[in-house]
Amino acid sequence: MTAPAPALRTGSAAGRGTLLAAILASGMVFLDSTVVNVALPRLGAELDATVAGLQWTVNGYLLMLAAFVLLGGALGDRFGRRRVFLIGVAWFAVASVLCGLAQGTGWLVAARFLQGAGGALLTPGSLSVLQASFHPDDRGKAIGTWSGLSGVSTALGPLLGGWLIDTLSWRWIFFVNLPLAVGVVLAAMRWVPESRDEAVSRTGGGRGFDVAGALLGALALGGVTYALIDAPAQGASPAVLAAAVVGVVAVVVFVLVERRRGDTAMLPTGLFSSRLFSVLNVFTVVVYAALGGFTFFLAVYLQNVVGWSALLTGLATVPMTLLLLVGSPRAGALSARIGPRLPLTVGPVVAAAGLLLLRRVGPGASYWVDVLPGVALFGAGLTLVVAPLTTSVLGAVADRFAGVASGFNNAASRAGGLLAVAALPLLVGLSGTGYEQKGALADAYRGAMAWCAGLLLGGALLAVVLIHRPVKGRAPS
Repeated sequence: MTAPAPALRTGSAAGRGTLLAAILASGMVFLDSTVVNVALPRLGAELDATVAGLQWTVNGYLLMLAAFVLLGGALGDRFGRRRVFLIGVAWFAVASVLCGLAQGTGWLVAARFLQGAGGALLTPGSLSVLQASFHPDDRGKAIGTWSGLSGVSTALGPLLGGWLIDTLSWRWIFFVNLPLAVGVVLAAMRWVPESRDEAVSRTGGGRGFDVAGALLGALALGGVTYALIDAPAQGASPAVLAAAVVGVVAVVVFVLVERRRGDTAMLPTGLFSSRLFSVLNVFTVVVYAALGGFTFFLAVYLQNVVGWSALLTGLATVPMTLLLLVGSPRAGALSARIGPRLPLTVGPVVAAAGLLLLRRVGPGASYWVDVLPGVALFGAGLTLVVAPLTTSVLGAVADRFAGVASGFNNAASRAGGLLAVAALPLLVGLSGTGYEQKGALADAYRGAMAWCAGLLLGGALLAVVLIHRPVKGRAPS
């Protein structure tokens, strides 16, 4: 059973304060995820970073978040959702300051690993405190408000980040998290009620509290990522080969451990008896790999080849976010009427068309004529995908697995971006300081857009062949 918590109403001071804390916390994470790519050229030049350094700046964060986000949610259930949420906020803020103070690539990457670990505590907590704290009649409104305003912060993030980079320094995209974190802590300590799953706290059990599984997942992702990132510079060196072997072995051991733990595992393997759940998560990895590769290359290319400022580069992707905010509810409603197959087939094709248009962008490009049409098409395609995908993942499993299914799908999306940022520079022949050389970067960018478009078309093929309408009665139990 779950401990009773005050049934907050959205119109009360405590309800508004709890919403404020959750929205500001999510805003920190979303801001960080959208502006770091914009900052890569500047921080790369100042810290004398190689392509591998830029890759690890992005992937160190994603690796920790993908590996430990499920564990973070389970820790909140056991030890108190507000407590773990506050620890995550403080951890994230301290790591952000360390990122901003970095004097070298190694320092920055280490701080990004720490930041990702804090994000893994913070991200599930920002939603779970709303779910556990609000009156059932107001819960939907609270979560909807959180989702909408968090989305606005995602849209504004690149603009704020671009302005900070141009006006002050790339370091301020990290320092800005400190006052936000102070606001979250003050609001949470005053208004957010504590809650926990009493059954988990009392017995020490509970699905998902699986440290071994989380560590094996991190080792698997870390080994494969290291091999992909360092292969261009080191070739088939002993370190690269060892990392690849460790990553593959960790995947195998992870599966064996999770299967042995059964329903108490971080990821119950019985979920994959649903073919639809399995296919949807492969689809998620493919589509979000395309998204991760696109955002990584576009930000660097627009600044180092096209010659745009950080602010204008941040502006470039805002239409994509706005389309997601406005269109996702409609796409979700459409999917509920006609099933997910058509949106999940058409969406990736439209997004791929946008990336192929963006391949033509070159020096002196116009935002309105050359960049906006491709970004808008990509955003429209992604809009057709996101809500139907989330709904279908939840519909593919029994209701009691909704939390772990949603968490795993979130981790799968981050793993897709992680693997794309690791693999694409290798596939397009970009290494060393090649991102500072216009010719090399231009060739790599066009190749990367083609690879990402290919991934999206592969996702569309997967959808048209294997994805059907979820049927709750057939979900694994």
